[in-house]
Amino acid sequence: MDAECRRLHPLLLIVSRVRTACAALGMGLVLLGGSRSASAQIRVNPVGVNVNVQGATSVFLTFGGVAGHEALDATWCGTLVPAAPDVGLRCAPGTIFGQLPARFDLSRASGTGGFTDIMTIPPSVARRAYQAAERGDNSAFFYVRRFRSLSGGPDQFVAVTCRLTGGGARTPLALTDVQIMFAPDLPVLQVTADEPMPPIAARIAYNGTGRLVGRWEVVMPGEATPTADDLLTEASLPVEQRGEQRRYTQIARFNVFLPPTGRVTLPGPDPRRFPRTTDGVYQVLLRIEASPDKEGDSNLGAVGAGDGIVIGGAVAGFPMPTLRYVVGSGVTPELTSAEALGPLAPLQPAPRARVDRETPLQFSWRAVDSARVYRLQVEAVDGGEERAVGAIIADRTTRYAAPTWFRQQLGTGAMRWRVSALDNAGRVLGRSAWWTFEMP
Repeated sequence: MDAECRRLHPLLLIVSRVRTACAALGMGLVLLGGSRSASAQIRVNPVGVNVNVQGATSVFLTFGGVAGHEALDATWCGTLVPAAPDVGLRCAPGTIFGQLPARFDLSRASGTGGFTDIMTIPPSVARRAYQAAERGDNSAFFYVRRFRSLSGGPDQFVAVTCRLTGGGARTPLALTDVQIMFAPDLPVLQVTADEPMPPIAARIAYNGTGRLVGRWEVVMPGEATPTADDLLTEASLPVEQRGEQRRYTQIARFNVFLPPTGRVTLPGPDPRRFPRTTDGVYQVLLRIEASPDKEGDSNLGAVGAGDGIVIGGAVAGFPMPTLRYVVGSGVTPELTSAEALGPLAPLQPAPRARVDRETPLQFSWRAVDSARVYRLQVEAVDGGEERAVGAIIADRTTRYAAPTWFRQQLGTGAMRWRVSALDNAGRVLGRSAWWTFEMP
Protein backbone atom coordinates (compact mmCIF):
# COMPACT_ATOMS: atom_id res chain seq x y z
CA MET A 1 0.00 0.00 0.00
CA ASP A 2 2.88 2.35 0.81
CA ALA A 3 4.37 1.67 -2.64
CA GLU A 4 1.06 2.45 -4.32
CA CYS A 5 0.82 5.70 -2.32
CA ARG A 6 4.29 6.74 -3.44
CA ARG A 7 3.48 5.90 -7.07
CA LEU A 8 0.37 8.11 -7.10
CA HIS A 9 1.96 10.92 -5.09
CA PRO A 10 5.63 11.29 -6.16
CA LEU A 11 5.89 14.59 -4.29
CA LEU A 12 5.55 12.63 -1.02
CA LEU A 13 8.92 10.98 -1.71
CA ILE A 14 10.66 14.23 -0.82
CA VAL A 15 9.65 14.58 2.82
CA SER A 16 9.78 11.59 5.14
CA ARG A 17 7.06 12.88 7.44
CA VAL A 18 4.62 13.12 4.51
CA ARG A 19 5.44 9.53 3.50
CA THR A 20 4.65 8.45 7.04
CA ALA A 21 1.36 10.34 6.98
CA CYS A 22 0.48 8.79 3.63
CA ALA A 23 1.16 5.27 4.92
CA ALA A 24 -0.89 5.96 8.03
CA LEU A 25 -3.84 7.20 6.00
CA GLY A 26 -3.62 4.27 3.60
CA MET A 27 -5.56 4.31 0.36
CA GLY A 28 -8.11 6.76 1.79
CA LEU A 29 -5.86 9.60 0.59
CA VAL A 30 -5.39 7.92 -2.77
CA LEU A 31 -9.12 7.51 -3.20
CA LEU A 32 -9.64 11.14 -2.29
CA GLY A 33 -7.28 12.26 -5.04
CA GLY A 34 -8.43 9.58 -7.48
CA SER A 35 -12.06 10.47 -7.09
CA ARG A 36 -11.47 13.80 -8.84
CA SER A 37 -10.84 14.10 -12.55
CA ALA A 38 -7.48 15.39 -13.74
CA SER A 39 -9.19 18.38 -15.32
CA ALA A 40 -10.44 19.50 -11.87
CA GLN A 41 -6.96 19.59 -10.39
CA ILE A 42 -4.96 22.81 -10.45
CA ARG A 43 -1.46 22.14 -11.76
CA VAL A 44 1.73 24.18 -11.89
CA ASN A 45 4.76 24.30 -14.17
CA PRO A 46 7.60 24.10 -13.40
CA VAL A 47 6.92 21.81 -10.44
CA GLY A 48 10.44 22.13 -9.04
CA VAL A 49 13.19 24.75 -9.34
CA ASN A 50 16.71 25.41 -8.06
CA VAL A 51 16.96 28.50 -5.86
CA ASN A 52 19.80 30.57 -4.43
CA VAL A 53 20.65 29.72 -0.86
CA GLN A 54 22.52 33.02 -0.39
CA GLY A 55 20.01 35.57 -1.66
CA ALA A 56 16.73 36.30 -3.37
CA THR A 57 15.28 34.18 -6.20
CA SER A 58 12.50 34.93 -8.72
CA VAL A 59 10.83 32.31 -10.90
CA PHE A 60 8.00 32.54 -13.46
CA LEU A 61 5.24 30.00 -12.66
CA THR A 62 2.14 29.03 -14.63
CA PHE A 63 -0.89 27.47 -12.94
CA GLY A 64 -3.54 25.71 -15.02
CA GLY A 65 -7.12 24.69 -14.28
CA VAL A 66 -7.83 27.68 -12.03
CA ALA A 67 -11.20 28.51 -13.62
CA GLY A 68 -13.75 28.92 -10.84
CA HIS A 69 -11.04 29.54 -8.25
CA GLU A 70 -9.50 32.61 -6.63
CA ALA A 71 -5.79 32.72 -5.78
CA LEU A 72 -5.16 33.47 -2.12
CA ASP A 73 -2.02 33.42 0.01
CA ALA A 74 1.33 31.84 -0.85
CA THR A 75 3.57 30.31 1.82
CA TRP A 76 7.06 28.82 2.06
CA CYS A 77 7.63 25.91 4.43
CA GLY A 78 9.85 22.93 5.12
CA THR A 79 7.26 20.14 5.36
CA LEU A 80 3.98 19.26 3.61
CA VAL A 81 0.99 17.43 5.08
CA PRO A 82 -2.29 16.33 3.47
CA ALA A 83 -4.77 19.21 3.19
CA ALA A 84 -7.88 17.03 3.72
CA PRO A 85 -10.75 17.82 3.59
CA ASP A 86 -9.27 20.27 1.08
CA VAL A 87 -7.31 19.12 -1.98
CA GLY A 88 -3.55 18.76 -2.22
CA LEU A 89 -0.74 19.22 0.30
CA ARG A 90 -0.44 22.22 2.58
CA CYS A 91 2.29 23.53 4.85
CA ALA A 92 2.71 21.77 8.17
CA PRO A 93 2.27 24.11 11.15
CA GLY A 94 5.56 24.90 12.81
CA THR A 95 7.59 24.58 9.59
CA ILE A 96 6.56 27.83 7.88
CA PHE A 97 9.46 30.04 6.71
CA GLY A 98 7.42 33.00 5.49
CA GLN A 99 4.58 34.26 3.30
CA LEU A 100 4.70 36.09 -0.02
CA PRO A 101 4.54 39.85 0.77
CA ALA A 102 1.71 41.69 -0.94
CA ARG A 103 4.17 44.11 -2.60
CA PHE A 104 5.87 41.17 -4.34
CA ASP A 105 2.63 39.58 -5.59
CA LEU A 106 2.68 40.04 -9.38
CA SER A 107 0.18 37.26 -10.10
CA ARG A 108 -2.54 37.69 -12.72
CA ALA A 109 -4.80 35.69 -15.05
CA SER A 110 -3.29 34.30 -18.25
CA GLY A 111 -3.87 31.71 -20.96
CA THR A 112 -6.85 29.34 -21.04
CA GLY A 113 -8.07 29.20 -17.46
CA GLY A 114 -4.50 29.89 -16.40
CA PHE A 115 -2.75 32.02 -13.85
CA THR A 116 0.83 33.33 -13.77
CA ASP A 117 2.80 33.97 -10.64
CA ILE A 118 6.24 35.46 -10.03
CA MET A 119 7.60 33.49 -7.08
CA THR A 120 10.04 35.91 -5.44
CA ILE A 121 11.78 34.23 -2.51
CA PRO A 122 13.18 36.77 -0.01
CA PRO A 123 16.71 36.14 1.32
CA SER A 124 15.21 35.66 4.80
CA VAL A 125 13.25 32.61 3.60
CA ALA A 126 16.31 31.09 1.91
CA ARG A 127 18.30 31.65 5.10
CA ARG A 128 15.69 29.88 7.25
CA ALA A 129 15.58 26.96 4.81
CA TYR A 130 19.37 26.70 4.98
CA GLN A 131 19.32 26.77 8.77
CA ALA A 132 16.71 24.00 8.78
CA ALA A 133 18.92 21.91 6.48
CA GLU A 134 21.87 22.47 8.82
CA ARG A 135 19.78 21.00 11.64
CA GLY A 136 19.28 17.84 9.58
CA ASP A 137 15.96 18.57 7.87
CA ASN A 138 15.46 17.95 4.17
CA SER A 139 17.34 20.52 2.06
CA ALA A 140 14.32 21.05 -0.19
CA PHE A 141 11.52 23.35 0.87
CA PHE A 142 8.17 24.27 -0.68
CA TYR A 143 6.19 27.17 -2.10
CA VAL A 144 2.47 26.50 -1.60
CA ARG A 145 -0.22 28.59 -3.31
CA ARG A 146 -3.79 28.30 -2.03
CA PHE A 147 -6.81 28.61 -4.34
CA ARG A 148 -10.37 29.09 -3.05
CA SER A 149 -13.32 27.65 -4.93
CA LEU A 150 -15.88 30.25 -5.99
CA SER A 151 -18.63 27.61 -6.05
CA GLY A 152 -18.33 26.41 -2.47
CA GLY A 153 -16.00 23.49 -3.17
CA PRO A 154 -12.86 22.65 -1.21
CA ASP A 155 -9.75 24.82 -1.36
CA GLN A 156 -6.85 23.54 -3.43
CA PHE A 157 -3.20 23.72 -2.38
CA VAL A 158 -0.54 23.53 -5.09
CA ALA A 159 3.12 23.08 -4.17
CA VAL A 160 6.39 23.87 -5.97
CA THR A 161 9.58 22.22 -4.75
CA CYS A 162 12.49 24.63 -4.12
CA ARG A 163 15.95 23.03 -4.11
CA LEU A 164 18.80 24.94 -2.44
CA THR A 165 21.75 25.65 -4.74
CA GLY A 166 24.47 28.24 -5.19
CA GLY A 167 22.38 30.34 -7.56
CA GLY A 168 24.61 29.72 -10.60
CA ALA A 169 24.04 27.42 -13.57
CA ARG A 170 20.80 25.37 -13.49
CA THR A 171 19.06 28.18 -11.56
CA PRO A 172 16.45 30.25 -13.46
CA LEU A 173 17.92 33.45 -14.92
CA ALA A 174 16.46 36.22 -12.76
CA LEU A 175 17.46 39.75 -11.82
CA THR A 176 17.60 40.28 -8.05
CA ASP A 177 18.92 43.87 -7.84
CA VAL A 178 19.44 46.65 -10.41
CA GLN A 179 21.02 50.10 -9.92
CA ILE A 180 21.43 52.68 -12.70
CA MET A 181 23.88 55.53 -12.18
CA PHE A 182 25.96 58.21 -13.82
CA ALA A 183 29.75 58.02 -13.72
CA PRO A 184 30.60 59.67 -11.40
CA ASP A 185 27.56 58.75 -9.34
CA LEU A 186 25.15 61.70 -9.05
CA PRO A 187 21.55 61.72 -7.77
CA VAL A 188 20.53 63.98 -10.66
CA LEU A 189 22.37 65.53 -13.59
CA GLN A 190 21.74 69.01 -14.95
CA VAL A 191 23.23 69.88 -18.35
CA THR A 192 22.76 72.41 -21.10
CA ALA A 193 21.80 71.51 -24.66
CA ASP A 194 25.42 71.66 -25.89
CA GLU A 195 27.12 70.23 -22.79
CA PRO A 196 28.54 66.68 -23.01
CA MET A 197 26.78 63.98 -21.00
CA PRO A 198 28.69 61.66 -18.65
CA PRO A 199 28.44 57.88 -19.24
CA ILE A 200 25.91 55.77 -17.38
CA ALA A 201 25.98 52.13 -16.30
CA ALA A 202 23.72 49.55 -14.66
CA ARG A 203 24.97 47.35 -11.85
CA ILE A 204 22.99 44.12 -11.87
CA ALA A 205 22.84 41.21 -9.44
CA TYR A 206 21.29 38.04 -10.81
CA ASN A 207 20.86 34.29 -10.50
CA GLY A 208 21.48 31.71 -13.20
CA THR A 209 23.17 32.21 -16.53
CA GLY A 210 22.09 33.15 -20.05
CA ARG A 211 21.74 36.14 -22.31
CA LEU A 212 20.61 39.55 -21.12
CA VAL A 213 18.74 41.22 -23.99
CA GLY A 214 17.16 44.63 -23.98
CA ARG A 215 17.36 48.28 -24.87
CA TRP A 216 17.89 51.76 -23.45
CA GLU A 217 15.01 54.21 -23.88
CA VAL A 218 14.43 57.84 -22.91
CA VAL A 219 11.17 59.46 -21.79
CA MET A 220 11.07 62.93 -23.35
CA PRO A 221 9.72 66.00 -21.49
CA GLY A 222 5.93 66.12 -21.75
CA GLU A 223 5.50 62.38 -22.48
CA ALA A 224 3.35 60.22 -20.21
CA THR A 225 5.50 58.67 -17.50
CA PRO A 226 5.82 54.87 -17.47
CA THR A 227 3.60 52.82 -15.18
CA ALA A 228 4.85 50.12 -12.82
CA ASP A 229 3.92 47.47 -15.42
CA ASP A 230 5.88 49.38 -18.08
CA LEU A 231 8.98 49.17 -15.89
CA LEU A 232 8.75 45.42 -15.24
CA THR A 233 11.01 43.15 -17.23
CA GLU A 234 9.15 41.54 -20.13
CA ALA A 235 9.48 38.06 -18.59
CA SER A 236 7.66 39.24 -15.44
CA LEU A 237 4.40 39.69 -17.38
CA PRO A 238 1.94 37.12 -18.76
CA VAL A 239 2.60 36.41 -22.42
CA GLU A 240 -0.59 38.26 -23.49
CA GLN A 241 0.54 41.51 -21.84
CA ARG A 242 4.12 41.60 -23.03
CA GLY A 243 3.30 43.52 -26.19
CA GLU A 244 1.28 46.14 -24.30
CA GLN A 245 4.17 47.84 -22.52
CA ARG A 246 4.54 51.47 -23.55
CA ARG A 247 7.51 52.19 -25.83
CA TYR A 248 9.64 55.34 -25.72
CA THR A 249 12.53 56.76 -27.75
CA GLN A 250 15.09 53.98 -28.18
CA ILE A 251 18.73 55.06 -28.15
CA ALA A 252 20.60 51.73 -27.96
CA ARG A 253 20.21 47.95 -27.72
CA PHE A 254 22.30 45.32 -25.94
CA ASN A 255 22.67 41.54 -26.01
CA VAL A 256 25.27 40.23 -23.56
CA PHE A 257 26.04 36.84 -22.05
CA LEU A 258 25.78 36.59 -18.27
CA PRO A 259 28.14 33.96 -16.83
CA PRO A 260 27.05 32.21 -13.60
CA THR A 261 28.93 34.71 -11.41
CA GLY A 262 25.93 36.63 -10.06
CA ARG A 263 27.02 40.21 -10.85
CA VAL A 264 27.66 42.32 -13.93
CA THR A 265 28.10 45.99 -14.80
CA LEU A 266 26.22 46.81 -18.00
CA PRO A 267 27.62 49.88 -19.78
CA GLY A 268 25.11 52.40 -21.03
CA PRO A 269 24.79 53.82 -24.55
CA ASP A 270 27.11 56.38 -26.10
CA PRO A 271 26.43 59.59 -24.10
CA ARG A 272 26.26 61.55 -27.36
CA ARG A 273 23.04 59.70 -28.22
CA PHE A 274 21.03 61.07 -25.28
CA PRO A 275 18.49 63.63 -26.55
CA ARG A 276 18.83 67.19 -25.25
CA THR A 277 16.81 69.17 -27.79
CA THR A 278 14.20 70.45 -25.33
CA ASP A 279 14.59 71.95 -21.88
CA GLY A 280 13.04 69.75 -19.23
CA VAL A 281 13.32 66.54 -17.24
CA TYR A 282 14.28 63.34 -19.09
CA GLN A 283 14.04 59.77 -17.79
CA VAL A 284 16.45 57.00 -18.84
CA LEU A 285 14.82 53.54 -18.88
CA LEU A 286 16.48 50.13 -18.82
CA ARG A 287 14.10 47.78 -20.70
CA ILE A 288 14.84 44.06 -20.23
CA GLU A 289 13.35 41.64 -22.76
CA ALA A 290 12.51 37.98 -22.13
CA SER A 291 15.22 35.52 -23.13
CA PRO A 292 15.11 31.72 -23.54
CA ASP A 293 16.06 29.86 -20.37
CA LYS A 294 15.15 26.20 -19.99
CA GLU A 295 15.42 26.44 -16.19
CA GLY A 296 12.80 29.20 -16.02
CA ASP A 297 10.57 28.54 -19.04
CA SER A 298 6.98 27.50 -18.37
CA ASN A 299 5.03 24.85 -20.33
CA LEU A 300 1.40 25.88 -20.87
CA GLY A 301 0.41 22.48 -22.23
CA ALA A 302 1.66 20.70 -19.12
CA VAL A 303 -0.94 22.46 -16.98
CA GLY A 304 -3.77 22.73 -19.53
CA ALA A 305 -3.50 26.51 -19.87
CA GLY A 306 -2.81 26.61 -23.61
CA ASP A 307 -0.13 25.53 -26.04
CA GLY A 308 3.56 26.28 -26.25
CA ILE A 309 6.33 27.45 -23.95
CA VAL A 310 6.34 30.82 -22.16
CA ILE A 311 9.87 32.20 -22.10
CA GLY A 312 10.80 33.14 -18.53
CA GLY A 313 14.45 34.17 -18.71
CA ALA A 314 15.38 37.50 -17.05
CA VAL A 315 12.38 37.64 -14.76
CA ALA A 316 12.37 40.11 -11.85
CA GLY A 317 10.03 40.65 -8.94
CA PHE A 318 10.30 44.47 -9.04
CA PRO A 319 10.13 47.33 -11.58
CA MET A 320 13.38 48.53 -13.10
CA PRO A 321 14.72 51.80 -11.63
CA THR A 322 14.96 54.95 -13.76
CA LEU A 323 17.56 57.71 -14.02
CA ARG A 324 16.75 61.40 -14.53
CA TYR A 325 18.67 64.22 -16.11
CA VAL A 326 17.62 67.83 -16.54
CA VAL A 327 18.36 69.89 -19.63
CA GLY A 328 18.25 73.68 -19.27
CA SER A 329 19.82 76.70 -20.86
CA GLY A 330 21.23 77.74 -17.52
CA VAL A 331 19.75 81.22 -17.91
CA THR A 332 16.43 81.84 -16.18
CA PRO A 333 15.05 85.28 -15.33
CA GLU A 334 15.51 86.07 -11.68
CA LEU A 335 12.33 86.54 -9.70
CA THR A 336 11.63 89.67 -7.73
CA SER A 337 12.03 89.66 -3.98
CA ALA A 338 8.27 89.61 -3.51
CA GLU A 339 7.88 86.64 -5.86
CA ALA A 340 10.77 84.80 -4.28
CA LEU A 341 9.40 85.11 -0.77
CA GLY A 342 5.84 84.30 -1.87
CA PRO A 343 4.48 80.73 -2.03
CA LEU A 344 7.87 79.17 -2.86
CA ALA A 345 9.84 80.20 0.20
CA PRO A 346 12.54 78.18 1.99
CA LEU A 347 11.78 77.05 5.54
CA GLN A 348 14.79 75.02 6.69
CA PRO A 349 17.67 75.78 7.16
CA ALA A 350 16.55 79.21 8.30
CA PRO A 351 18.52 82.30 7.18
CA ARG A 352 21.97 82.46 8.77
CA ALA A 353 21.33 79.18 10.63
CA ARG A 354 24.31 77.21 11.94
CA VAL A 355 24.21 73.49 10.98
CA ASP A 356 26.96 71.65 12.87
CA ARG A 357 28.29 68.20 12.10
CA GLU A 358 26.00 66.46 14.59
CA THR A 359 22.87 67.98 13.06
CA PRO A 360 21.37 66.22 9.96
CA LEU A 361 21.41 68.44 6.88
CA GLN A 362 17.75 68.79 5.87
CA PHE A 363 15.90 71.17 3.56
CA SER A 364 12.22 72.10 3.43
CA TRP A 365 10.11 74.73 1.66
CA ARG A 366 6.53 75.83 1.05
CA ALA A 367 4.64 73.92 -1.64
CA VAL A 368 3.50 75.30 -5.00
CA ASP A 369 0.15 73.84 -6.10
CA SER A 370 1.01 73.46 -9.78
CA ALA A 371 4.52 72.07 -9.22
CA ARG A 372 5.27 68.43 -10.01
CA VAL A 373 9.03 68.45 -9.42
CA TYR A 374 11.33 70.60 -7.28
CA ARG A 375 14.98 71.33 -8.03
CA LEU A 376 17.23 71.97 -5.03
CA GLN A 377 20.53 73.83 -5.44
CA VAL A 378 23.13 74.12 -2.68
CA GLU A 379 26.58 75.68 -3.04
CA ALA A 380 29.40 77.21 -1.06
CA VAL A 381 29.30 81.00 -1.24
CA ASP A 382 32.94 81.17 -2.32
CA GLY A 383 33.37 77.65 -3.69
CA GLY A 384 32.30 77.90 -7.34
CA GLU A 385 31.14 74.85 -9.29
CA GLU A 386 33.47 72.48 -7.44
CA ARG A 387 31.54 73.04 -4.20
CA ALA A 388 27.97 72.83 -5.52
CA VAL A 389 25.41 70.04 -5.26
CA GLY A 390 21.80 69.58 -6.28
CA ALA A 391 18.86 67.21 -6.28
CA ILE A 392 15.56 66.65 -8.07
CA ILE A 393 12.66 65.91 -5.72
CA ALA A 394 9.59 64.38 -7.37
CA ASP A 395 6.04 63.54 -6.23
CA ARG A 396 5.39 67.02 -4.84
CA THR A 397 7.57 66.35 -1.80
CA THR A 398 8.62 69.55 -0.02
CA ARG A 399 11.29 68.06 2.23
CA TYR A 400 14.71 66.61 1.44
CA ALA A 401 17.17 64.84 3.76
CA ALA A 402 20.62 65.37 2.25
CA PRO A 403 22.92 62.33 1.95
CA THR A 404 26.27 62.35 3.72
CA TRP A 405 28.20 63.12 0.55
CA PHE A 406 26.54 66.58 0.42
CA ARG A 407 28.73 67.67 3.33
CA GLN A 408 31.82 66.09 1.78
CA GLN A 409 31.27 67.96 -1.47
CA LEU A 410 30.40 71.29 0.12
CA GLY A 411 33.00 71.34 2.86
CA THR A 412 32.69 74.01 5.55
CA GLY A 413 31.95 77.71 5.67
CA ALA A 414 29.16 79.91 4.38
CA MET A 415 26.59 78.13 2.16
CA ARG A 416 23.53 79.23 0.23
CA TRP A 417 20.56 77.31 -1.13
CA ARG A 418 17.40 77.79 -3.14
CA VAL A 419 14.62 75.70 -4.64
CA SER A 420 12.85 75.90 -8.03
CA ALA A 421 9.39 74.55 -8.90
CA LEU A 422 8.97 72.74 -12.25
CA ASP A 423 5.93 71.43 -14.11
CA ASN A 424 5.59 68.05 -15.88
CA ALA A 425 7.45 69.35 -18.93
CA GLY A 426 10.37 70.56 -16.83
CA ARG A 427 9.52 74.25 -17.21
CA VAL A 428 10.45 76.50 -14.29
CA LEU A 429 7.31 77.84 -12.59
CA GLY A 430 9.04 79.75 -9.84
CA ARG A 431 12.22 80.03 -7.85
CA SER A 432 13.01 81.10 -4.32
CA ALA A 433 15.66 83.59 -3.37
CA TRP A 434 19.06 82.41 -2.15
CA TRP A 435 19.15 81.80 1.60
CA THR A 436 22.44 81.43 3.47
CA PHE A 437 23.49 79.15 6.33
CA GLU A 438 26.74 78.17 8.02
CA MET A 439 28.44 74.75 8.19
CA PRO A 440 31.36 74.90 10.64
